[in-house]
Amino acid sequence: METTLRTDELVGRGNRDGARLFREWFTSLTETAEQGGQSAYVFVMGSLNEILKTFDLPVVFPEINSLQTAVRHVAHEYLEQAEDYGYSPDICGYVKADVALQLRHGEHPMGRIPRPSLAVLTNACNTYIKWAEIWQRMYDIPIVTIDVPGTREAGGQTWPGDPDFENDRRYVEVQLRELITTCEKVTEKKFDIDRLRETLGHANDMSAAWKQIIDLNRSRPSVFSALTDGTIFLGVANGFRGTPEGAEYFKQLVEEMQYKAEHHIGTMTEEEYRLVFVGVPCYPIFRRFNELFTDWGGTFINSTYLWFASGGTNCGFQYDLDRPIESLAEGVLINVRDAMDSMFYQDRILEEMIDDFHVDGIIYHPIKSCRTVSTGLADCRRALSERRDIPSLFLESDMMDRRVVSEAQMKNRIDAFFEGLASRRQQTQIK
Repeated sequence: METTLRTDELVGRGNRDGARLFREWFTSLTETAEQGGQSAYVFVMGSLNEILKTFDLPVVFPEINSLQTAVRHVAHEYLEQAEDYGYSPDICGYVKADVALQLRHGEHPMGRIPRPSLAVLTNACNTYIKWAEIWQRMYDIPIVTIDVPGTREAGGQTWPGDPDFENDRRYVEVQLRELITTCEKVTEKKFDIDRLRETLGHANDMSAAWKQIIDLNRSRPSVFSALTDGTIFLGVANGFRGTPEGAEYFKQLVEEMQYKAEHHIGTMTEEEYRLVFVGVPCYPIFRRFNELFTDWGGTFINSTYLWFASGGTNCGFQYDLDRPIESLAEGVLINVRDAMDSMFYQDRILEEMIDDFHVDGIIYHPIKSCRTVSTGLADCRRALSERRDIPSLFLESDMMDRRVVSEAQMKNRIDAFFEGLASRRQQTQIK
């Protein structure tokens, strides 16, 4: 009886609390918009939430706003409005949905989005730079671009103590200090170094927990779906990074996942195949897209999306609170590089996952809207297949535009993929 009560209390708590925090976040953004308050527009890869929170600046993630229009089946209205306004059908769907949102004065299915007072971005995605220029033209706001030196070659990231790393760290640190100066001008508030230490401490707790949660999905059966549950976790990781609410949520999430692992409680009743997802999910038919795999007993136990869309939080990097700005520069360098590597060198990461997570197959999902994520996936798939004997599926659709999503075609290819997995397993058992 006690175990049953404990199970009812813990299992599913992360999804329930995550959804609640997400709604509260959008409610607070609506209040900011209605009151005419300030906000900072940021992106998931290098949001610099740690600094922005020290100035009490509400953060707006346009990527998250856009994907929510797709999840709520209204993205086509936003995309068509942006295209009528003059934007090409070929460019990023996230950008077009955001342009339409701005034209609608912040109207969004989850509330109202405030106008930006400041935009902060990194070079992690080439689209970020041109996207921010749109807001600059619309609102005449300051833009701070943090140029993060990328990894020079696959597997070649340098670390603290290396001369190259220290040079790059100093380069990033100077830019962070410029960001602080800009925030002081925009908010008319003085920077508080102790407040930064506080936000870094909360970010440390979240990063440590996020790494534990990903590692816990090595258990069989898996304790969460990297596709569905993972998207909820990512929303909290981005929106509440550097906050006590975010840190507490992830601490409790670790407790839930540990309980599920100890009691062999899986994310689905019958876990037949353990899959890894590469790319961005198909949000226009998000629930159905997942069902096309779960109907065969397939569950996603990890994904590159959990890595790059968390902005490197998955690394578990811990800031040194005795040297906050210098350590933040280290964290930005390590985390943003890792996020970029998760997109550009994912074959290296996938190779490590195959054995660690007992992977049966890999699903590659290139999308029309995002060339940054999709370019090179076919080459990476071929490179990995030359090194490891692992079944994979190349499945094309989009993260926003339902006009290029064909459920029937996807189902046919997914069914054939699982039939191949079943045949492969049967042959292995015979041997």
